[in-house]
Amino acid sequence: MNGADALITTLVANEVTACFANPGTSEMQFVAALDGVPAMRPVLCQFEGVATGAADGYGRIAGKPACTLLHLGPGYGNGLANLHNARRAFTPIINVVGDHATYHRQYDAPLNSDIPTIVKANSIWVRSADSPETVASITAEAVAASFGPPGGPVSLILPADSAWLPASGDPVMAQKPVRPAPSGAAVEAAAKAIRAAKNPVVLIGGQACLAEGVAQAARLQAVGVTVYSDTFIARTPRGAGSFAPKRMQYFGEQALAELAGVDLMVYAGTTMPVAFFAYPNRPSVLIPEGCETLTLVERAEDSVAGLAALADALRAPKQGPVQPLALPDVAPTGKLTAYTVGVSIARHAPEGAIFCDDAVTSGAGIAAAAATARPHDVLALTGGAIGIGLPLAIGAAVAAPDRKVLSLNGDGSAMYTIQALWTMARENLDITVVVFANYTYRILNIEMQRTGAGDAGPSARKLLELGDPNIDFVAVARGLGLPAVSCSTAEAFETAFASAMVQRGPMFIEAKI
Repeated sequence: MNGADALITTLVANEVTACFANPGTSEMQFVAALDGVPAMRPVLCQFEGVATGAADGYGRIAGKPACTLLHLGPGYGNGLANLHNARRAFTPIINVVGDHATYHRQYDAPLNSDIPTIVKANSIWVRSADSPETVASITAEAVAASFGPPGGPVSLILPADSAWLPASGDPVMAQKPVRPAPSGAAVEAAAKAIRAAKNPVVLIGGQACLAEGVAQAARLQAVGVTVYSDTFIARTPRGAGSFAPKRMQYFGEQALAELAGVDLMVYAGTTMPVAFFAYPNRPSVLIPEGCETLTLVERAEDSVAGLAALADALRAPKQGPVQPLALPDVAPTGKLTAYTVGVSIARHAPEGAIFCDDAVTSGAGIAAAAATARPHDVLALTGGAIGIGLPLAIGAAVAAPDRKVLSLNGDGSAMYTIQALWTMARENLDITVVVFANYTYRILNIEMQRTGAGDAGPSARKLLELGDPNIDFVAVARGLGLPAVSCSTAEAFETAFASAMVQRGPMFIEAKI
């Protein structure tokens, strides 16, 4: 057994059984060791941002980490944007970052870099296994650290000689942390404040937005406490049978207008809401003037237990309101828009589907129609770094092979990680990709006005528009191995999407909106 064997066997012993990889020379011992551990599923991604985003999607659905295999500092750097999203989602991920042999670092070879510094910003734990004898124990530490709480990406640096030199010993088991329940004092304080408030709200995020947490939050709604969720959520149930909290508005002035009159905001699994960006003469903090705030559950604590305890303290019923099943009974016709696409998705998406949402300005059309669709889960863009919709879908499909996965993407977002289509085809994953093609960064056109930068002139438009030439998404998708179709009417999309939902395997649909 060498160090690479010790690493993989320890990962598998701790139920880390998927590896999204883009390896190089330094990682060849890890690659070779995979043949001896068939329980580890290797998935090749032709860009590191696909590998890291896929690991994020896997962790959100599986509730446990996958690992990535990245080639030195530049490889990690290529995957950094989607690790930023994963850190904001608190997704457990084990990044295995290859490095030069320990004795080779001193020579500053062309691929040499300061890996600990590069990985630090988006890793909640970093260690280098500089001896093969430490690989197994450090791997177990990495697994435990990835769970937090509240969890996130960790980075285990594996020098090449630690991978190839002999290592002894059995796999080491991780001591996984347990989320503590919030204190009784916190629950009592929140209950007392809510009873005294005229217009209280509870803001939920993180673990509180999972199915168990949302069900407890619904009980609060049943006794007159308005429940909001964070704007962007790592994972939450949606559709029939689930409670639908209000969603914190993206634009700050809209959020504050909606919250006008709120005199108490209680946090459960989240923190103070702030505007996504700063704008001239507009507030950054999204709390109405005079509103009291307090924390019921810290991010690292058990939000389900905290919400249940608060609901009990307020003598809430055992079950709160949930969404009915109300499917559109008429197929959309005419012009193709995000809203007509949403109607078709609501009509045909099967129960248990997973929606990976990177649709940006088109996302509202799907959310509106899907609110009363068949039960499904939604994975959102948590960190604002677009280009995650395609990779998230890969990870979700690997984690849940019996569930239909939908990848919903803006055209600009899709091009960040378009290489993901090749991995979908190679692994024959049951993913239907929808790309909304409007040939512009529409959100940036909106933001240019909001920031006070003014109207885009000829030079500015060159950085905001995606035409000239328009991307031939069907040709790109087919070239990467997926069956593909382009739709420019509601009728065409209805037909294509309905067909995709009754077939297994990857499918690509361009929606020209």
